[in-house]
Amino acid sequence: MPTFTSVPGFGKAGSEKILANTDHAFRILGRESFMTDLTIARTDIALSLGFHIVFAIFGMAMPLLMLIAEGIWIKRRNPVYLRLAKAWAKGTAILFAVGAVSGTVLSFELGLLWPRFMAFAGPIIGMPFSLEGFAFFLEAIFLGIYLYGWDRVSPRRHWLAGLMVLLGGTASGIFIMAANAWMNSPAGFEMVAGEVTRVSPWQAMFNDAFFPQALHMVLAAFQAVGFAVAGMHAWLLRRDDNDFHRKAIRIAFLVAAPLALLQPLSGDLLARHVAKSQPAKLAALEGQWETERGAPLRIGGFPDPASETTPYAIAIPKLLSYLAYGDFNAEVRGLKSFPKQDRPPVAVVHLSFQAMVGFGVVMIGVGLWGLVLLARKKNLFSKPFLWGLILTAPLGVLAIEAGWMVTEIGRQPWIIYGLMRTSEAVTPVTRLGPSFFILLGIYLLLSAAIVFTMWHYVFPLSKKGGT
Repeated sequence: MPTFTSVPGFGKAGSEKILANTDHAFRILGRESFMTDLTIARTDIALSLGFHIVFAIFGMAMPLLMLIAEGIWIKRRNPVYLRLAKAWAKGTAILFAVGAVSGTVLSFELGLLWPRFMAFAGPIIGMPFSLEGFAFFLEAIFLGIYLYGWDRVSPRRHWLAGLMVLLGGTASGIFIMAANAWMNSPAGFEMVAGEVTRVSPWQAMFNDAFFPQALHMVLAAFQAVGFAVAGMHAWLLRRDDNDFHRKAIRIAFLVAAPLALLQPLSGDLLARHVAKSQPAKLAALEGQWETERGAPLRIGGFPDPASETTPYAIAIPKLLSYLAYGDFNAEVRGLKSFPKQDRPPVAVVHLSFQAMVGFGVVMIGVGLWGLVLLARKKNLFSKPFLWGLILTAPLGVLAIEAGWMVTEIGRQPWIIYGLMRTSEAVTPVTRLGPSFFILLGIYLLLSAAIVFTMWHYVFPLSKKGGT
């Protein structure tokens, strides 16, 4: 692993001063205190990311739903679709506003809590961050036109403004995925005597992990939001049976169900990349301790680092080798082949992965159920299927949260895989404990504000005459 003797952008003298002060601070703190602050910093960023990602995925996918509703209204002039588009547009605006706040907090945390990471990575992956900002402003500008242009521009131009909101939101998510993929598969630069040289922003952005991660995340976002919206309207339909909720369920479900069937293909593509580039993460995902040929795929189980076993798992012989490498007899490295300090927290990674896959299987099942009902021209709004949608509603979001835990915790102890450890990147500032409770309080208040605003300004639009 390279030794960091300079911080890009600060010059030799400035770099020596920064690193000397940082190392001195670490020595003063002592290992126990430093690890405590490291844990708090990681918890802070995890809390902010876990909160923000919910609004990020809704910002990506909700514009598609409102575009479909408005497009049907333009073609058929059915006023129910117009009310539906307006209701979803208001909901999108509320979620966008909160997402902008939480995203700003997250961007500040990157600089404040992880200064050495930003100093090293900034010159390399600055381009996707800049492009994400451009996409964000594009989304914001056209969202304003969409919200206030109903009676000011023609229906087709208004619909095109919504299309730009969709493109801006999706592009924003993709550019962020490019930066995260670089952390998993760093590329586009060379290290010479501890200095970053020959930076290629395009190679850094379009690294090996970019396509599988971006594809998996985009499909997950649209799938999760589709099921969440369908489930919400299914719940409201039970209390207020009207055509508004029926049409909403049909649109949202027909977005979510096909993507649920496609998602395993993107997951397989991403898993094969992980097997090639991050074998320790793959071993943690599967609770694979021993290096062996014909490694089994494990369902369930609770990895035990003390005994280095994964008891209570259902093992399907040779399936992991085939899924990872396309060969039933391929060798899969186990966690025991890695030094203990280079192993990710296997229990958390394995259980998060199992949860993500489990939630995905349930969504596939509900998706197939509904598609069969539609193909046979059965009642999509029967009580059993509505309950299926209601119970499935949160699973997409939970699967995304679990997937991010797999991605981030599975990369540990590296913040930049193979180059910089997370412990090297954290701020030397101490007493970070209060920051967690401040952030938690802010996010709880924002959550309460969202519920209040949705209840008073969005849900009334489901009733006839709502505007």
